[in-house]
Amino acid sequence: MINFKTIIRIIGILLLLETVMLLACSAISYYYNDEALLDFWKSAGITAGAGLLMAIAGKGGEKQLTRRDGYVLVSLAWVAFSLFGMLPFYISGYVPDITNAFFETMSGFTSTGATVLDNIESLPHGLLFWRGMTQWIGGLGIIMFTIAVLPIFGVSGLQVFAAEASGPTHDKVHPRIGITAKWIWSIYTGLTLILVVLLMLGGMDWFDSVCHAFATTGTGGFSTKQASVAYYNSPYIEYVISIFMFISGINFTLLLFFVNRKFKKVIDNAELKWYFWSVVGFTTVIAVVLYYTSSTGVEEAFRKSLFQVISLQTSTGFATDDYMLWTPMLWGLLTVVMIMGACAGSTTGGLKCIRMVILAKVSRNEFKHILHPNAVLPVRVNKQVISPSIVSTVLAFFFLYIIIIIVGILIMMGMGIGAEESIGCVISSIGNMGPGLGDTGPAYSWNALPDAAKWLLSFLMLLGRLELFTVLLLFTPEFWKRN
Repeated sequence: MINFKTIIRIIGILLLLETVMLLACSAISYYYNDEALLDFWKSAGITAGAGLLMAIAGKGGEKQLTRRDGYVLVSLAWVAFSLFGMLPFYISGYVPDITNAFFETMSGFTSTGATVLDNIESLPHGLLFWRGMTQWIGGLGIIMFTIAVLPIFGVSGLQVFAAEASGPTHDKVHPRIGITAKWIWSIYTGLTLILVVLLMLGGMDWFDSVCHAFATTGTGGFSTKQASVAYYNSPYIEYVISIFMFISGINFTLLLFFVNRKFKKVIDNAELKWYFWSVVGFTTVIAVVLYYTSSTGVEEAFRKSLFQVISLQTSTGFATDDYMLWTPMLWGLLTVVMIMGACAGSTTGGLKCIRMVILAKVSRNEFKHILHPNAVLPVRVNKQVISPSIVSTVLAFFFLYIIIIIVGILIMMGMGIGAEESIGCVISSIGNMGPGLGDTGPAYSWNALPDAAKWLLSFLMLLGRLELFTVLLLFTPEFWKRN
């Protein structure tokens, strides 16, 4: 049976943490004397009240979470955070429609970065900071944050980690998952602070630097400007953000190995090699095509190509140029980049490079099997044999990912949305990218989409952020059967 009392209690605690986040944003509103101050207080009051009631109602629950509990908790936590997180947008009146307010918040917490706002600069500082904070917290994971503190409440975080962690394998660098989470959060925070300083050196004020650092390390892409990073027209800022987007796309356990000077583990990692060379390859091809098909110089073509490839492969979604104005061939290449994604165990979306490595090795082995039918050809990654169960999971994930994209596109087109926009929105949402194609590209918001499409895309964002199975399991009859 599902331990609903424990789940309700933990979600209540999570909402109290969200209350602290809302109060932090109210401090920003107070500092800038903007009109969202009271709205944050109201939102914090509602969220705190709901959190306290749930925490009290969940008293007496089991202290150990099962794997099933983990899946239910993670899915409900993301929905609960988005439902209460939309309150500042809705109560303030800056996003007066519930559909749009929920969409904007789900986009933030899933670090997608798609927006329904057509005039971002008109928002008060508090709301802009809240948009950035949702992506920073959601980037590494609400639950990843929580398991660092769950032991304080006598609850094991291992099953939660298994449900929330991205990728086919879940690496731990310490036997205690709570300590692993704290180490990873320390690196995440450190990267954010370093980026804030570097952006301020590039001419950004402290507020924009913090918000863009949140969106970069969280690979979310919410900017404080409607024109995104292109607003600053600064090669320095573009290169700095490109570097930190790339770093944020690396598996955080590898970053831990790097910090601990285990450089060989980092250099020899197959997924990191795939990630690095895919960025190099796509950047080179797009830069060459861009140079010969537009009036840009060599350096500008390289910089725009590098920024856009890293931005989309890491699912950040920042923009320095409207790639829909590039030659259509480049749209196709960037769509492939969006689907592929960066590394598992990072803040990014997409299929993840480790799955691409496994699929490539499985495909290569099939060619060898044709020539040598009796040969035993294990799939090896980083000199370790990948178990048949993991290979099976990767193949199932890939199949489901493609089927969901196809079904999503057909549903969107059935709503009367153009093919180009449908393809872009669905791939962008399930991959947590942000910008799409056509009239939902980097130069546009998604405000014009019908409400039904926004709810569908919000669901796809959640599916993609939680790696499909965590959410889809809840819709299977077997999940709810007594065992």
